[in-house]
Amino acid sequence: MKSSTKRSVIKNIAVSLCVLAGSLLAWNYSTVTATTQDTYESLEAFSKILSLVQENYVEEVDSQKAIEGAIKGMLTTLDPHSSYMKPEDFKELQVETQGSFTGIGIEITMKDNILTVVSPIEGTPAFAKGLKAGDKIVKIGEEPTQDMSLMEAVKRLRGPKGSEVTISIHRKGWPDLKEITLIRDIIPIHSVKSKLLEPGYPYIRIINFQAQTTTDFKKALSDLEKQGKIKGLIVDLRNNPGGLLDQSVKIADIFIDEGVIVSTKGRIKEQNSMFYARDNNAKYKFPVVVLVNEGSASASEIVAGALQDHKKAVIIGAQTFGKGSVQTIIPMDSGAGLRLTTARYYTPSGRSIQATGITPDIIVPSPASLTVEQDEKDDEQEKKPKYLREKDLKHHIGNGLNDDVTQKEEKPKPEEKPKTKVKTPVSKEKQEAEDISKDQQLSTALTLLKGLNVFGKK
Repeated sequence: MKSSTKRSVIKNIAVSLCVLAGSLLAWNYSTVTATTQDTYESLEAFSKILSLVQENYVEEVDSQKAIEGAIKGMLTTLDPHSSYMKPEDFKELQVETQGSFTGIGIEITMKDNILTVVSPIEGTPAFAKGLKAGDKIVKIGEEPTQDMSLMEAVKRLRGPKGSEVTISIHRKGWPDLKEITLIRDIIPIHSVKSKLLEPGYPYIRIINFQAQTTTDFKKALSDLEKQGKIKGLIVDLRNNPGGLLDQSVKIADIFIDEGVIVSTKGRIKEQNSMFYARDNNAKYKFPVVVLVNEGSASASEIVAGALQDHKKAVIIGAQTFGKGSVQTIIPMDSGAGLRLTTARYYTPSGRSIQATGITPDIIVPSPASLTVEQDEKDDEQEKKPKYLREKDLKHHIGNGLNDDVTQKEEKPKPEEKPKTKVKTPVSKEKQEAEDISKDQQLSTALTLLKGLNVFGKK
């Protein structure tokens, strides 16, 4: 191809890409025009490199795969949550949001180019096998996960119900990798679990935010009300990795009378939005405590932040994950999809969740069993548990307010070594009471609700 013809083709491609981006993201035309020349030059450089690879690489190159790899590489330079999804991956995402898919049940991310567990989903094969936040998945089968895309990892971890997948895990303190074989299963559709801790004090746990979460939550609350007057409610969002935005808004709306629940702000006007509480829902007047921890992310942080700002709940636990960015899913003509970070979430008072998270009203450290790694310090200094958060991820975006601001965290109290005890049979009621007493965050929440009820404060 002649140089002039080649330049003309490249120029046409550049213009087409700019026009497409403008239609999808409503970019200002003058901004596009100002950067057009740089785009031409970059695309020409890419074209030259692709041509050299096709002509000189030791083996024949699949141009489609090479271009697809370039697209994925471009998106990985943006932030950990932007990605390109091939048609089959895009279909998987659409299935996931409905809450009916088969797999092992973990929320994953990339940290230092290694696949890392954010949190296992309760009631899934991963949870049953003891996977923990911060576990590094070094291999899936015989395939190393370093530099593997998230969508590719998800595809490999999912599969037919009853099929096996072996993963190699590294955990802080382990001298060697540990192979764990999991049997894939249907990941629970219902994301809500509930029980009565004591008469008048129900407990509802939201595992993640799926299409039926609000419906299931309201049903659980209604069933609990039939067991007696509710004196105080505990909503557990610990290790909840998030999910659908509209469901988090609807959950918060159950308890908020009026005003903003959450807002989003991006570079362009179309990405700015506000979600308000509606006045046509029955509001509950009993006191509410929300439990959060390092695994509470995204939609769960929206709920906690909204209830905290409106003073509709007391937040107890540990600093949350800090995933406060909005991903817009853009369908492509080829059937593929583009997941692009387009905005940040803000609480009703204007706080950015991104890379900072929600600071509980009452800080109760998570148990040491959730620790993912230890800070390297001198022996004379006390070692402080460290947990994987958004701010630890490579290329994470700042919070949009003051990116140098960091949240202070209370040092967990050193744990006492457990004393050896002889196990004796206990009743179900006594066992549940013991389980609550072992969970310091839950125990604190129940004690607080009882105190509020006694003193008549909300």
